[in-house]
Amino acid sequence: MPTKAGQEIIPTLGFTMGVTYRKLSMYLQHRLKPFDITPEQWSVLLEVDSAEGLIQKEIAERTSKDHPTTTRILDQLESKGLVYKQKGKQDRRSYLVFSTDKAKPIIEAGKGYEQEMRSELLECVTEQEYEVMMELLHRIDHHFSGVNKDF
Repeated sequence: MPTKAGQEIIPTLGFTMGVTYRKLSMYLQHRLKPFDITPEQWSVLLEVDSAEGLIQKEIAERTSKDHPTTTRILDQLESKGLVYKQKGKQDRRSYLVFSTDKAKPIIEAGKGYEQEMRSELLECVTEQEYEVMMELLHRIDHHFSGVNKDF
């Protein structure tokens, strides 16, 4: 890392995670571009498809997005014909969200891209290191979910 006045600058965890996130996101964004969806939209579409009939609140929780962002993304996916909403049977104010047949090829391709990214990661870390990294990231995520709950 570059030095300032002879002192080594040590990158922070947040900086390193942010840079790495952007590189991984760019990898996925490039592959999803022909389908006209972003990595953010992809994460929502994948959750909708994995558990058909979720309400918006559940989708927001599963994707760690706030409610306005989830609403915006669902509206975008709906306008592209990739999801549809159906009024809830028990709570008419809520909508159940489902993926469409048009979304299926995109979902399959996206899952393949996720697998490609995992394989690419395994070019620079071992399977065991990958598992440890994922465990640590989940633990950090869980911890900061509690720390940030009042924000």
